[in-house]
Amino acid sequence: MNKELITRRFAKASVSYEKEATVQRQIAAKMTSVLSKYIHPEKGKKLLEIGCGTGIFSRMLINLLQPGQMLLNDICPEMHEQLKDIVNDQIRFQAGDAETYPFNEKYDIIASCSAIQWFREPEAFFARMHRLLTTEGILAFSTFGNDNMKEVTTLTGQGLSYFSREILKKKLTDRYKLLYVSEEKIINLFNSPKDVLYHLKRTGVTGIRQQPWTRTRLIRFCNEYCTRYGNREEVILTYHPMYIIAQKKKI
Repeated sequence: MNKELITRRFAKASVSYEKEATVQRQIAAKMTSVLSKYIHPEKGKKLLEIGCGTGIFSRMLINLLQPGQMLLNDICPEMHEQLKDIVNDQIRFQAGDAETYPFNEKYDIIASCSAIQWFREPEAFFARMHRLLTTEGILAFSTFGNDNMKEVTTLTGQGLSYFSREILKKKLTDRYKLLYVSEEKIINLFNSPKDVLYHLKRTGVTGIRQQPWTRTRLIRFCNEYCTRYGNREEVILTYHPMYIIAQKKKI
């Protein structure tokens, strides 16, 4: 997991992300809807959002919870430019790697949407967030399961390592009471394999690929993609989001 490469790719995609990230917006909307059933707005709540990106989920959280204070965190300093309309005295932005950044406050709610799959040690992160939560505080996040972007991973041999739903639950249950766990498959349609690659580039999720595309490799990829995952007119890309709402246990 090359954090420097990941940061560069997401920084480069910061301008195009809002337009291209339709699935991420759909996931954020579902996270917000689920959260509304477990968390009610209360004046003075303190929130931490991990991996806020351009603020798609951030804006939904603010509208839903109306926090007293909120810290937006992302590994890319460049995201601050995309958040200027919501940053103020109560809502602050702090760039830094959430796996190592020295957060020094307690939060009632820690939320994250489509970010934790980029972490080197998610289990250590869960333990660290447990220490940052207030009594019975809420950790709410979405991540992705094993079938996420399986088409690209299968053909390139490159992709992130994901937890299954059951393994993810096991990594949480020692420290958290699981209030909600679900997963789904979202199928995106594209006109061609090249459009799939263009989509991934414009959302920044090519951060683990360092090998450049040659003409021969690209032609082979496109031909195999059409054969296995569609045809010359339409191809698919699978997203496999998982949604977790967990409450801090006393340990």
